[in-house]
Amino acid sequence: MKRLVWLALSLVLALPLFLSLPGCSQQEEKTEAPPTQPKPEVSAKASAKEIQAGFIYVGPVGDAGWTYAHDQGRQEMEKLDYVKPSTFIESVPEGAESARVISGLVRKGSNLVFTTSFGYMDATLEVAESFKDVVFMHCSGYKSSENVGNYFGRMYEPRYLSGIVAGSMTQKGVIGYVAAFPIPEVIRGINAFTLGVRSVNPKTEVRVVWTQTWFDPGIERDAADSLLDVGADVLAMHQDAPATLQAAEARGAYVIGYNSDMRSFAPNAFLTAPVWNWGTLYTQIAEQVSNGTWKSESIWYGMQQELVQLAPLSAKVPADVQALVADKTAAIKAGTLHPFAGPLKDQAGTIKVAAGSVPSDGDLLGMNYFVEGVQGTIPQ
Repeated sequence: MKRLVWLALSLVLALPLFLSLPGCSQQEEKTEAPPTQPKPEVSAKASAKEIQAGFIYVGPVGDAGWTYAHDQGRQEMEKLDYVKPSTFIESVPEGAESARVISGLVRKGSNLVFTTSFGYMDATLEVAESFKDVVFMHCSGYKSSENVGNYFGRMYEPRYLSGIVAGSMTQKGVIGYVAAFPIPEVIRGINAFTLGVRSVNPKTEVRVVWTQTWFDPGIERDAADSLLDVGADVLAMHQDAPATLQAAEARGAYVIGYNSDMRSFAPNAFLTAPVWNWGTLYTQIAEQVSNGTWKSESIWYGMQQELVQLAPLSAKVPADVQALVADKTAAIKAGTLHPFAGPLKDQAGTIKVAAGSVPSDGDLLGMNYFVEGVQGTIPQ
């Protein structure tokens, strides 16, 4: 009995100690949670994927034309915080051997590659197949894949406007056009220019000489001189060098430039030029790749998106012509004027676009005929 009493007494004495042990209290003590700390804000710069861009150029950056304009766009794109200093390789021959150069850019770290001439199309697709985590953008082509897009501009819009200027300034009714290669891009430009010319001067003819080169100042100069020799008093061009402008300056003719505002090469002859503003598009593409919204597509922007423009007109262009060009520019941007609206006839007088119609983008991109008013043939 004493043993039982002693055991009971021991239990009573031990109970407070037992209840004080961790996890054994009847009611757990409440503790206040630490105040919630706001999550640190993630800046756009910190969340953006860094862009290391690479560019393949068909000519030298000092050509003052096509490649120069692309390089100006590259420099504009580099103003983005998350774009590292980019790499460019100039004067890369078109065709299969360009694949090696494109691959070299990727192996050196480029995660966004721009190949800036038509002849790089197949090589771009070939390289892209081996580098699926890299975005490729090809200029002026029509092929694409999961990680290859293409882009170009509706240069026919400012070409048409420059034709209005040329047609207003010619005295002889003969305008010369120095053209590179007989591909739809060039043919489309010649046609748009001619339609602009004949909208103000219906009897004027546009004579075409082919050079079969994008950039060769000597050949371009010879072609320009040959057109001046047959009576052209205004020249236009689809070339990369300023040689056509220099020929016009030397011979007292007027000239329409191309690619960039080249008036410094022909201060007395220069009237205006259809020009590129690649920085707008290159900045957009870099932003999309950086924030993960880029997708493969075919981009064909015009004057409304400011990818293509008409350089400021020379003071030599009369005020009424300047006003007309301003009106037509506004109409093109508003979508109420299409340079190729029908009725549109080819050189043989065959209707190519019916009255009240406009050609599809596919028809424009594949254009392979000259319109009325063009003197020359398209080599096959």
